[in-house]
Amino acid sequence: MPVTTPVSAPAALSVSRLRLTDFRCYAAARLDLDARPVVLTGPNGAGKTNMLEAVSLLAPGRGLRGARLDDIARSGGKGGNDDTEGGWAVAASIATPDGEREIGTGRSPDGGTRRVVRIDGAPAKSQAVLGEHVSAVWLTPQMDRLFTDGSTGRRRFLDRLVFGFDAAHAGRVSGYDHAMRERSRLLRDGAGDDTWLSSLERKMAERGVAIAAARREMTARLARLCGTPSGPFPGAEVTVTGSVEEWLDEAPALTVEDRLQAALRDSRPHDASAGGAAVGPHRSDLKVRHLAKDMPAELCSTGEQKALLIAVVLANARLQTAERGRVPLLLLDEVAAHLDEVRREALFEEILSTGSQAWLTGTDPALFASLGDRAQKVAVEDATLTQRSRF
Repeated sequence: MPVTTPVSAPAALSVSRLRLTDFRCYAAARLDLDARPVVLTGPNGAGKTNMLEAVSLLAPGRGLRGARLDDIARSGGKGGNDDTEGGWAVAASIATPDGEREIGTGRSPDGGTRRVVRIDGAPAKSQAVLGEHVSAVWLTPQMDRLFTDGSTGRRRFLDRLVFGFDAAHAGRVSGYDHAMRERSRLLRDGAGDDTWLSSLERKMAERGVAIAAARREMTARLARLCGTPSGPFPGAEVTVTGSVEEWLDEAPALTVEDRLQAALRDSRPHDASAGGAAVGPHRSDLKVRHLAKDMPAELCSTGEQKALLIAVVLANARLQTAERGRVPLLLLDEVAAHLDEVRREALFEEILSTGSQAWLTGTDPALFASLGDRAQKVAVEDATLTQRSRF
């Protein structure tokens, strides 16, 4: 299948400069790029996925590995050694539809507990601000079991899609989780009075209903695009399930907030012994169904699950292009190696037609040969980056 370049590419996010300091295996690294897709090839363990993780941290959240701050610093880096926790930094120039932005994030060498974020040199109040400038969606080999493992990973995946349309969603999710943890601590210790617990439950209800509503809206919009097969990628039914989502089908948001708060109050005795909360959007789940086979994704073959996942990610990219006028960064770790030639070429064509600066990794450069000069080539070996003119 030939790979073509679009006549007029939509406005897309792209990393034009990337600098790493004491990040994972990199003491220092630098890439200067244009808006084309970026292909990183090299042996296993060379540092390819670390590069994708660095780019993922330019968006809200804990990145594609979900790592803790102290897991990211290079052993023996500045401010740290094999026994202490050091600092690390990711700095990038990002071309956005609104102009270029300088984004920096990392952890200071003094071992701070929060991620530092700077936008155009000014400190940001929280990492949620990153969502106003950068949207990134990723697929990693660990996500091959997304449909068969527990619901936590699916919720995080869905929330990442929502971040691309609503930067405030990240703050609501973080605020909800914080209030739930605080409520759980008070219930466990028996130290919370009714007023304080009610205040936390009100916060959980307000944020929880907003989270559930955003997820419902996201899946409804995705379903409209995913329902029709895209080349060799199957059509998919996409929904989100959960008590709060069901309540929103029956009543307005304010009524559901009151209902959720009442449910949390009633579940205090249970939650005090079991931990967490018996009800809320933290128990919701993303459901995907293979339409042609009329089969839940978790019962499909691993190849079909991969194709369904790619179909959802590509639909999200098209949706952002249509509704927000920008294409998210796509971080695709070892995806090409697990696709047959037809699907691999279809994926490349979709990436190029949307104008996305996708970042792809692989051990075999030959898999990307059809991209030719439509992509930037970077060889990675022993934490050393070499930009090349050909695969």
